[in-house]
Amino acid sequence: MKKYDVIVIGGGPAGIFAAGFAAQQGASVLLLEKNRRCGAKLLITGKGRCNVTNSEEDPRRFSEVFGRNGKALLTALYAFGVPDTVSFFEQRGLPLKIERGGRVFPEKGKASDVQKVLDHFIKESGVELLTACTVRKLRTEEGCMSSVETSVGEFSADQFIIATGGLSYPETGCTGDGYRWAEQTAHSLFSPEPALIPVLLAEDWTRELSDFNLKNVHITVQQAGKSITDRFGEAFFTHGGIGGPIILDMSAEIRDALKRGAVELILDLKPAVAVELFDKRLQRELATYSNKAFRKSLANLLPKDMIPLFIRLSEIDPDKKCHSITKAERTKLLLQFKKMELRVSGVEGFKKAIVTSGGVSLKDIDMRTMRSKKVSNLYFAGEMLDLDGPTGGYNLQVCWSTGYLAGMSAAAR
Repeated sequence: MKKYDVIVIGGGPAGIFAAGFAAQQGASVLLLEKNRRCGAKLLITGKGRCNVTNSEEDPRRFSEVFGRNGKALLTALYAFGVPDTVSFFEQRGLPLKIERGGRVFPEKGKASDVQKVLDHFIKESGVELLTACTVRKLRTEEGCMSSVETSVGEFSADQFIIATGGLSYPETGCTGDGYRWAEQTAHSLFSPEPALIPVLLAEDWTRELSDFNLKNVHITVQQAGKSITDRFGEAFFTHGGIGGPIILDMSAEIRDALKRGAVELILDLKPAVAVELFDKRLQRELATYSNKAFRKSLANLLPKDMIPLFIRLSEIDPDKKCHSITKAERTKLLLQFKKMELRVSGVEGFKKAIVTSGGVSLKDIDMRTMRSKKVSNLYFAGEMLDLDGPTGGYNLQVCWSTGYLAGMSAAAR
């Protein structure tokens, strides 16, 4: 049975960083990955463009987006933060660019370029890599990890790092093995749930506008007439509902609210204009087209693709002359622009979740080193942790930072 200084389980972003930086410190490192190639999930993040990080460089402001657990991330961010991530990729020949919302992407917009950089990083660091290798069992002796039993043999080490990811995108190999191993070694686990997920709607017309971008809109989540949360930004309709950045960022709250009862979304397509002012705008448009059919009056208010739907939802005869439209009909049309009600029927599951919420309790991890408080030679990194943030590159930065810290800490022991 071959022995190493460090064995890393999981060849995603956190595992690659943990293995690579541990090896750069002189440790003998074995990286085990069940897929035929590392970084499979990276290829589908950011719609295949890979949002590698967010441009917010201040660790404290960066950590705030993670809510109650954010402060626990500070040591990792100070050890390897946003500037370090940018330097890592650019020094290896992958220029990056900042887009709306501080999202940082490869300049050419190809996730495969990120994967190539990481492949090279593994090789240049001297990591021994075994792909298509399934870990079947973790062995412990006297409260410490001793070895791992795999589909290609058994390996031992002084230190072990688990970075197997969560349950999102199961087709990339994320099957929750790490959670099971964490529980077997007496770690507390917050029940994993899908996060950053599209929302399903009862309305069946959304497929007509599938992937049509709704820019600069405001959406409020309501339950029993009370606002739960709201966001301004970009969304889009899907075949079964609605998605996009602001929906993804509210999806966990929508998911939890559904457990209590019915949920509605209130969509404001014209948030920059108050209801009263927009009503006057509607009146002016209808007056302009006074003797023409109603179907011709919305050209200055809506994208062409949305006009047929609005006419149908308004229940106004499309051939009715604009001067004949009643106040009640205009009011209903106004509400479609400013307070369109969308009935939530559910949320997508892990298959379409970008990340997993829940995971290994941070109370069981020394977040200054990423070392377990339960097993002295075991470390955790990446999405396995009970630490998930909004869209915009935040979650991948957690992988880079915690992976780096885990690798450096394990190599130093």
